[in-house]
Amino acid sequence: MALSESKAYAVVIGGGFYGVNIALYLAQQNKGQVVLLEKENGLLTRASYHNQARVHNGYHYPRSFTTAYRSRINLPRFAADWPDAVKTDFTKLYAIARNNSKVTAKQFTRFCKEIGATIEPSEDYSHLFNNRLIEQAFLVEEYAFDASVLAAWAQEQLKLAGIELLLSASVTEITNKQPGLVVSYGYKESIQKISAEKVFNCTYSGLNQFGGDFIGTHTKLKHEVTEMALMQMPDNLKNIGITVMDGPFFSMMPFPARGLHTLSHVRYTPHFNWLDEKGVNPYEKLALYEKQTRVDRMVRDVQRYIPDVAKAEYRDSLFEVKTILVKNETDDGRPILFEEYPDLPGLYSVLGGKIDNIYDVLERLNNEV
Repeated sequence: MALSESKAYAVVIGGGFYGVNIALYLAQQNKGQVVLLEKENGLLTRASYHNQARVHNGYHYPRSFTTAYRSRINLPRFAADWPDAVKTDFTKLYAIARNNSKVTAKQFTRFCKEIGATIEPSEDYSHLFNNRLIEQAFLVEEYAFDASVLAAWAQEQLKLAGIELLLSASVTEITNKQPGLVVSYGYKESIQKISAEKVFNCTYSGLNQFGGDFIGTHTKLKHEVTEMALMQMPDNLKNIGITVMDGPFFSMMPFPARGLHTLSHVRYTPHFNWLDEKGVNPYEKLALYEKQTRVDRMVRDVQRYIPDVAKAEYRDSLFEVKTILVKNETDDGRPILFEEYPDLPGLYSVLGGKIDNIYDVLERLNNEV
């Protein structure tokens, strides 16, 4: 194996939506070369693609006011910044279950008003629901995004910004070599090293999978192998997204990248979970998992609430590792993780649970970099 070394101002590890935007931010600072390393053979191919493609407006988080309020603030910014990637031309409904919900319709209405989110009764759509199981449904404002459009945007913007992008580049170590850090990675059957003043670890589920001097994040992480079922909805549900709250229920959302809907269920979408442990690679664990779909169980329960879902046709499933902060397991909050390391100056680990959290990251960068 050949060995080569190079230098840059900053190295970003991870070519998802967060990694791309951080690399663009750093390039705008004009402090030197920025290099983006991505282990897959394309941008935004993992967690940025394999999710519900929802741009939240806060409705989903009645137990975490901060997450809800930040979502409500960030949604119009996201829609304005990526208009070609955001789908707004569908009807979005939130429905409150009569039984086993942690909120009532009255409480949900009050919560939405507190965060300033639009909400209206939706009598025109009540025929879609089994009203013995649904207390009330509401017409709300929430969008979906097309990750394939975002990936094309990312490719173009990185090129315009002069950022060096290396795909199929797998980072193995981050080591301390003050002043600066050294990132080791495998690329085209060779081991290469690059020294940099700043290194951003934006690898989502893989944050703690590097050797060298990086001992891992201080914040405890939990991983879940999840399944998003992709469905062809019947005509009367094709232009509608529905979320039933707040407990062991479900969501169905347009998935613009495939022209289908995702169907997720609180009980059946998570297949199994584990606490993060160094040396246990979440992506290897996913690759070894025998991915048997649970779509039949999802549909069986969902059609109790929305009978016409029984006419939906299953097309595919997206399996991915979802990573959350252990401290937010109970309140369902989705704050960003943004960590620094006194023993490794210049190294940052970044994780966001929702796509619109990117604005919270960029605000931190304004203060830190």
